[in-house]
Formats: sequence, structure tokens, C-alpha cells
Amino acid sequence: MGLLIRNGRLIDPAHGIDGQHDLYLNDGFVAALDDQPADFVTGRVVEAQGLVVCPGLIDLRARLREPGLEHKATIESEVKAAISAGITTLCIPPDTNPVIDTPAMAQMIQQRAWRTGKTYIHPIGALTKNLEGNVLTDMAALDEAGCVGVSNALNPVKDTVVMRRAMQYASTFDLTVFLHAQDPWLQGNGCVHEGQISTRLGLPAIPEAAETVGVARELALIETTGARCHFCQLSSARAVEMVAEAQQRGLPVSADVSAHHLHLTEHDIGFFNTQCHVIPPLRTQRDRDQLRAAVKNGVISVICSDHQPHEPDAKLAPFSKSEPGISGLETLLPLTLKLVDNKHLSLSDVIATLTHKPARILGIDAGHLGPGATADVCIFDPQQEWIFNREHMVSRGRNTPFQGWPFTGKVTHVLVGGEVVYESGSEK
Repeated sequence: MGLLIRNGRLIDPAHGIDGQHDLYLNDGFVAALDDQPADFVTGRVVEAQGLVVCPGLIDLRARLREPGLEHKATIESEVKAAISAGITTLCIPPDTNPVIDTPAMAQMIQQRAWRTGKTYIHPIGALTKNLEGNVLTDMAALDEAGCVGVSNALNPVKDTVVMRRAMQYASTFDLTVFLHAQDPWLQGNGCVHEGQISTRLGLPAIPEAAETVGVARELALIETTGARCHFCQLSSARAVEMVAEAQQRGLPVSADVSAHHLHLTEHDIGFFNTQCHVIPPLRTQRDRDQLRAAVKNGVISVICSDHQPHEPDAKLAPFSKSEPGISGLETLLPLTLKLVDNKHLSLSDVIATLTHKPARILGIDAGHLGPGATADVCIFDPQQEWIFNREHMVSRGRNTPFQGWPFTGKVTHVLVGGEVVYESGSEK
């Protein structure tokens, strides 16, 4: 029995579609658009008049805390949060415990994800063993085990020779290297952007140069190795300019930004608000505006949640001792839609940053609704106004600086493989 999504505003940027259409789903795949297939038997109809129908969202970076930190969250709990937010595909960094540096770990992560049956979870393999930055992992084996790329997560590879060899090795297997470009010596033990706020609060600072020096080193190595690389979480205007210049020269580089860096600045820290403690740190208003401009002009092609759920105690310590990170799955779509409300981006452009563009970076067949595509679908009401309340969060981590923020746009249905797994705030 098939499923018909009727009269919705279908937005599929991968195919240049933005208009009112009927979407026919059958056996877990997209069967047709508008014209009912001859053998289609309607089992259910979802009326989508006034709603936006788009591919299921893809989040390039979400820490689910399992294995190793189950006291913060689990795969099961965070998958529920992802589904409630319209996210059907998650990509997890390798800094779990144990680290994803062997095929066995990559397969274990995927097996645990399969048990939920509600999202696709793709692991990123470790660039070096135990993320120590010394010995390269068996990237070929990690690739075969299902890893969509390799990364050293937030652990810097201090030895430039090791990093160069890692890029050469990754390029041999056409693997994307996910880079968190920060100079470890300049970053030190800093926790906020170096500027007037760090001076006023007396907090250890991270200068902009920590990012730009890191980006410069990686770009130099990319140029010599030809490795395909993706810069994670750019936070400064100067780093954006450097990546833009590299793209203009034809280097195989892409970049993403976290949703919170597009809305918050160093001033949101106020008087030691630990909910705004993130790495890389929130920077100046100029940096924020340049990040928005980079999303608009395509230098930054993806917006991600950088989901890091914490238990309440993790944010109760003094600012510099608190754990960095925001529980971001449930604010990914609403924060991104704010860019539409503020006239920074069109709705189609926004959806592209959350669907087919991250799919292209991961090299997976997802993020679109063409005939034969897996029927992963997000349906949301673009006009529904609501107030974000951490008490109503689905994630076990309720660490967020967006408490009380007004949003417009609410997920109503989510389908994974053609099955309705979320509807009107309740799981199916």
C-alpha cells in the first residue's frame, strides 16, 4: 500500500523543484511526482496543504554520546530528538569512547543505530589511532566498514608531516577529510573569543589567529596532496575569506558552520552564561555577519547542529571549567528558518544547506526526492509560531542558550524509508 502526500509545497533543491505537488511513495521509495503510477494503491493520504514537504534533513555533525558517555545521552534518546526535528540522517564524529578507529567500532555504531530503525547514522572514522595524532589508522578498512570520511575530531594533529601523510593516504581512497582547523598552541586553554568580552570577564581567550593559522596550514597541505577536505565549524570572517580564495583556485574544499554561530556573538555570553560556552568560541558581530554572507554565496555550503548534549552539572561549573557545547538537534531547523525570516536566504536555499549539499559532501544518495530515491521526508508548517522551551526538549541534553526564543516553523510529520515515524509531536 502506497502513501500519498497531497497538495504540499514541495521543495527539492537538488532537482530545482519548488511548487505545489503531490508526492507518491511506495515500498519505501519515491514512486512519482504528480502523476499517480498505474500500479499505485493508496494506503494512506497525508494532507499537506499549507505545509512544506522537503527531503529529510541531514546533520553533518552530532555527538550522540554512545558509546562512552551514556550518562549524558544515548543513541536511542538522541535519535528520538533528531526525528522530532525533521532530521533523518546523522553523521557522528569519531571521538566516542572507544574511538571509531577500527572497522569493528564503525560496524558496532551502525548496528546500534539500525536497532532504532528511525534514522540513518553514518560514522566518520578516526584519522589517527586513538585520535592521538601519531599513527595513521587503516583508512581503507574504515571505508569498507561504512565510514563516510575520516577526521581527528577536536584533537589536533600537531605534526605537520603526519597530517600530510594522512591527507595523501585519504586521497588514495577518495575519502573526505573532515578538518577542525585550530592551532593548538594559540588555542591553549582558551574558552572565549579574544576581544572585549574576554577582557571584561577575565577569561582565557582564543584569538582569531588560532583558526586562521590552522586553516592556512591545512590549505597548504591540501594544495600539495590534492586531498578532498571539508572544514568543520568555521567561525571567523578571515577563515571564510581564506576558504573562498582556495575554492576560487580550484582546491577541493568545502565548509560548514554550526547554526548557533549564525545567530549568537561573544556578547551573548553576558555575565558568564555557560550555555554559550562553545568551541570554536562565539566571535564578533562582524564574524557572524560574514558567516551568514558565506552561506548565501555558497562558500559555506552546509549548516549543522554540532549537537553536544550534556547533563545539567556540566554547565554549572565556572565558565572556563564548564563543558563546551549546545544540544542543537531541535534548534537546527528553526534557527536556519530564521535566516529566511530575516531575509538573508530563500527557503529553497536554506533547505539545500540541510539536505542535498551535506549528502553530496558525504557521498551518499540522500537529500533529494527524485523518482527512486529513498522516501526520507520532512514536512513542516512554515507559519506556525512557537516558543522554544528546554523543558519540552526530547533530547536528554537540555543545555541550550535558546530558552524562550520565538521561532516560526514547526515539524509536523517525518518519514524514514516511507514509514511515518513522527507525526504531530508523537512518535509512530
